[in-house]
Amino acid sequence: MLDHPTLDQLKTLRLDGMAEAFAEMQKQDGTAGLSHAEWLGLLIDRETASRETRRFESRMRTAKLRHVGASPEDVDYKSRRGLDKAMFQQMLTGRWIKDKRNLMITGPCGVGKTWLACALAQAACRDGITVLYKRMPRLFDELELAHGDGRFPRLFKALTKTQLLILDDWGPDRLNASQRRDLMEIVEDRYEVGSTLITSQLPIDTWHDVIGEPTFADAILDRLVHNAYRVELDGQSMRKTKLGTGDESIQS
Repeated sequence: MLDHPTLDQLKTLRLDGMAEAFAEMQKQDGTAGLSHAEWLGLLIDRETASRETRRFESRMRTAKLRHVGASPEDVDYKSRRGLDKAMFQQMLTGRWIKDKRNLMITGPCGVGKTWLACALAQAACRDGITVLYKRMPRLFDELELAHGDGRFPRLFKALTKTQLLILDDWGPDRLNASQRRDLMEIVEDRYEVGSTLITSQLPIDTWHDVIGEPTFADAILDRLVHNAYRVELDGQSMRKTKLGTGDESIQS
């Protein structure tokens, strides 16, 4: 029998999906009557699916999402928080990312801003889009250290080249001069090149004060907000929902 040599060759060629399918099909009586072309087609289909799964998993690892399990299928549209179902489902298609537009999600603590951002990120990863998640307070700390140890060019490239950059938890602390400059450089290089998703407890009309210096604030917000979709949430914290359900209500 050629089972073992064939499997070994497929694995040597790193055709793991085909190897798995070959082993399974050898055990199934229903595949005995398939033509060579049908066999080959099934093996190729499995290899294609296997590779896409691996690419998706790689994109998810690179994204480093806060809520890895945030799934588009689990979005809660019933809670009273002002989430427009039709609009959000349109966002899940990823068209706004292909159009290089931005998205701002605002609302009080606990209404699910970060979870929704991560659900959008997972949908993007499924569609082959590269994603990077950063909490803004930690990002600024990371940028400060990177300036000192020589890692800044590498970090800056990662922030500007990803197709979707998520900046979670904008504000409330006012930016210092170095943070303003870094943010300006990031949004300038991303403008009309990639999409940026920002979550914040603060209304957008207060962001100017968070940036601080009027010239920088005007330039940064012009590049971030003018072509952005907005999701403005309200209501009470969803964290009050009983723990242990595993759904969005306790992971917001």
